[in-house]
Amino acid sequence: MKITEQIKQPIAYEMELFEQKFQLAMSSKVALLNRITHYIVNRKGKQMRPMFVFLVAKMMNNGEVSDRTYRGASVIELIHTATLVHDDVVDDSNRRRGFFSINALWKNKIAVLIGDYLLSKGLLLSIDNNDFDLLKIISVAVREMSEGELLQIEKARQLDITEDIYYDIIRQKTATLIAACCSLGAASVKPNSSDVEAMRKFGELIGMAFQIKDDLFDYGEEAIGKPTGIDIKEQKMTLPLIYVLNNCSKKEKSWLINSVKNHNKDKKRVKKVISFVKEKGGLEYAVSKMKSFQEEALNLLSHYPESQYKASLKLMVDYVIDRKK
Repeated sequence: MKITEQIKQPIAYEMELFEQKFQLAMSSKVALLNRITHYIVNRKGKQMRPMFVFLVAKMMNNGEVSDRTYRGASVIELIHTATLVHDDVVDDSNRRRGFFSINALWKNKIAVLIGDYLLSKGLLLSIDNNDFDLLKIISVAVREMSEGELLQIEKARQLDITEDIYYDIIRQKTATLIAACCSLGAASVKPNSSDVEAMRKFGELIGMAFQIKDDLFDYGEEAIGKPTGIDIKEQKMTLPLIYVLNNCSKKEKSWLINSVKNHNKDKKRVKKVISFVKEKGGLEYAVSKMKSFQEEALNLLSHYPESQYKASLKLMVDYVIDRKK
């Protein structure tokens, strides 16, 4: 059995019901809208976000979930999907998970409007049910994701990222959404409890590990084999590179910065950068940081009694750093 299937097992029923509720939450009287949302629903990914919501809720509440849990999972998927649709417009990207993006098929104007529609559907689902605590968790996450993206753009221009700034960026850009899923799962069944913050922290730590894992893929992981160097071509500052920049001679540093800034389209130069980062221990350093985030996350889970939901969450933590893509 695939590890993702194993993780999903204790929440299989909830995930099936969630899919039905999610489709309903997207529906509209406009035929064009329904056609596009149907396209979105049929091309979903691994569904890690709703899985976190249901697993945390069931771990907190003796295997029980509430209507609020389903609404919370739907809202986070609606709003997350809205940000993805807008991201593809911003990045001028034609593909998403191997399929055409909304903007590739229906052009930017419609894609932006679809993103706005999904965002408003998410907000209304919470407001109509007085789930203001859940709405706050999600709204904070969206604000932080936008700030993280903009901070990254601002810093990429100067290439002066310290490790602390890098953590700030990935905390906001990537970790905040997983943190929102986990705190939402807790808040849906145990509102105003200390578990809400504990689970937010748990999700944040997983998100940090998840992003560092993504950074490592750029240097070629055993499953992918070939290094991609895409982050370097896009002048994205990742942890292996930041570590090496802060731990090499002045001459090496200026060569690195010059390579990333002015020669990022030169394949040979990018290869040299990748080799240099590997030689200087950038990858080992990033792996050790990723593992320490993983350990901290598992440590937070250790305070909860054993259950199949907790076991799945542990598997999820391991999957995040052992995944091959």
